[in-house]
Amino acid sequence: MKIGVLTGGGDCPGLNAVIRAVVRRSIANNHQVIGIKKGWKGVLEKDFMELNLDTTSGILHRGGTILGSSRTNVYKSEDGEKRAIENLKAMGVDALVAIGGEDTLGVANKLHKAGVNVVGVPKTIDNDLNATDYTFGFDTAVNVATEALDRIHTTADSHSRVMVVEVMGRHAGWIALHSGIAGGADVILIPEKPFVIDEVCDIINKRASRGKNFSIVCVAEGAKLKADENEQKDGSFVLSSLKKDSFGHVMLGGIGNVLAEEIEKRTGFETRSTVLGHIQRGGSPTAFDRVLGTRFGIFAAELVQKGEYGKMAALKGNKIIAVSLQDAVGKLKTVDDELYSVAEAFFG
Repeated sequence: MKIGVLTGGGDCPGLNAVIRAVVRRSIANNHQVIGIKKGWKGVLEKDFMELNLDTTSGILHRGGTILGSSRTNVYKSEDGEKRAIENLKAMGVDALVAIGGEDTLGVANKLHKAGVNVVGVPKTIDNDLNATDYTFGFDTAVNVATEALDRIHTTADSHSRVMVVEVMGRHAGWIALHSGIAGGADVILIPEKPFVIDEVCDIINKRASRGKNFSIVCVAEGAKLKADENEQKDGSFVLSSLKKDSFGHVMLGGIGNVLAEEIEKRTGFETRSTVLGHIQRGGSPTAFDRVLGTRFGIFAAELVQKGEYGKMAALKGNKIIAVSLQDAVGKLKTVDDELYSVAEAFFG
């Protein structure tokens, strides 16, 4: 059997660990493996490379993906589904392991329904993919953001400033919440909880009244303003660009700067913003993400071996289990009120 592997969407620490594990276990099962380059774009262009023990040696600790990635949407290309199915056959692919988030696995799910033998592996630093407790890449992103908050604390304290740190999180605030709690942020703003700027300023002023000469605000890029803020509709994004990707998602970023300007204007405290951006995606994965990615890869290879297609490897508790791709992409996993209340206990 020839197994194809692809990585789609944003790059993520731990991708190479998954690729390496799929190759190791598949070869042990007497299968051939090829890597399809640049995600679904490689499927549409029949662009691939051989994957073996040599080509995957020494990649465990490397960030990014040796296969490259893209945000290509098969279903936004002319005759995309037909071309994808024909090209997979032309490449001799009997089964496909798709590693990605909601968009990549959403395409995988549609192709499975069209007859393609597909197995999924969950990847997103946002940790918002449904049906799995954690996705690999998330732990690395949280560690990067937490270290940034630790470092910013000293500058904020030294200069008596309010520092706004913008982290990733389009629809879910997992990174902001975890890094904000771990990094001792005084306010944490997430997409699930639309906010009022004056309430944020009240927390900062309350800290000042207690003699605290600085504050740290951790905000997810997808955090939204409540309806009474600047005439914006409840739940609207703060955008610096109206560009969209091939899946129709607007390119976020800019809320940190807007928030910093408003805080300084309303409180009088010198305020600066820092946008971590793609720094959260890059670099070596943490030990947790290397192990989780490896476990996912081994499990995905075994699903292929058993012919259990249309499923995704998922972490439940400490066990790796199989869930349907449909369940994984049906809805996003967001932060619940109970967990957010833990963070709120430390606001101000």
